[in-house]
Amino acid sequence: MSPVQASLEKARIRAEAEGFLAAFRQAGAEPVEADILQPAEILLDLYGEDIRGRAYVTNDPLRGEMMLRPDFTVPVVQMHMAEGADPARYCYLGEVFRKQEHRGTRPAEFLQVGYEVFDRAAPSSADAEVFALFADLLAPLGLRAATGDMGILTAAVAGLRTSAPRKAALMRHIWRPRRFRALLDRFGGRAPVPELRARMLAHIGSAPVETLLDQAGPFIGLRGAGEIAARVAQLQEDAATPSLAQGEVDLLDDLLNLRDKSPAALERLRDLAVDMPSLSPAVERMEMRLAALDARGLDVAALDFEASYGRTTLEYYDGFVFGFYAETRPDLPPVATGGRYDALTRVLGQGRSIPAVGGIIRPAITAVLRGA
Repeated sequence: MSPVQASLEKARIRAEAEGFLAAFRQAGAEPVEADILQPAEILLDLYGEDIRGRAYVTNDPLRGEMMLRPDFTVPVVQMHMAEGADPARYCYLGEVFRKQEHRGTRPAEFLQVGYEVFDRAAPSSADAEVFALFADLLAPLGLRAATGDMGILTAAVAGLRTSAPRKAALMRHIWRPRRFRALLDRFGGRAPVPELRARMLAHIGSAPVETLLDQAGPFIGLRGAGEIAARVAQLQEDAATPSLAQGEVDLLDDLLNLRDKSPAALERLRDLAVDMPSLSPAVERMEMRLAALDARGLDVAALDFEASYGRTTLEYYDGFVFGFYAETRPDLPPVATGGRYDALTRVLGQGRSIPAVGGIIRPAITAVLRGA
């Protein structure tokens, strides 16, 4: 593509984005902006070092380590928690930046247009508002909608009859399906302890930590005696923790594999909640959300639900999640994604929080689909 053609294509994509932005404003959202350079510390605290591999990082002599913004949600939440009204609706349009692992058609810089709702009155209605708005705007493209609920998965993990450290480990890796599966298999006794850990446990046994430190010789590296002692105690505690009951592992397997139309999925979740009561509040929220979607005229009976949906997206989603896909173009990323992120407002609000939900559309993809 020549420079002139590339410039014309960017202009076409921006016009597409501005159409969505106008629709969001008509729905009652206030347009906001966010700095392109964002403090890296905040994103690293939220997501860990994993985000570093996907973002462009640079150093500022005054502000320290910075990132080209990987999305808008975090800066919009920061802005709202600092001085936003309650309730509030925001929309935005601008570039985001993501490293790509392979050469291909996916750009490293692309436009996002988004819509965010901060409203504590009726979270289920807000979920339905955002999803219905996106469904209406994208209806001419004939996309498939997928939905899930990260709150159901986290409720299941929180209800397991095992130690707090094991539940914390599973919770931390919900967004990393392979790591989560490896931990679940080990905690459930279906996979052996990793060889290196097994050898270490055999060596330290049940000896007092103080004895082990006395026998260890001089300290090398940055970790002090206190950190080492705490880690040894963790290993010993984990080794003494009984395996998860087979019934609980089976229930989690059933949950992770659940994929059906929403009404059938809801019935299955009610069945699972009989044996795993911790699911009940999240299942009730799903029922309220489906009722709110139905009230907005959506065909809930045809809406797909996948219990594992959302597990490979950004980690701030903690409730309802959704995406829209072009089934005839499996080579394209999702056309739109979104979800609920109540916990993020609590983290960035320094103790204050407000229920929040939103989503983004990728206008470059909608432009491709309209031109197909």
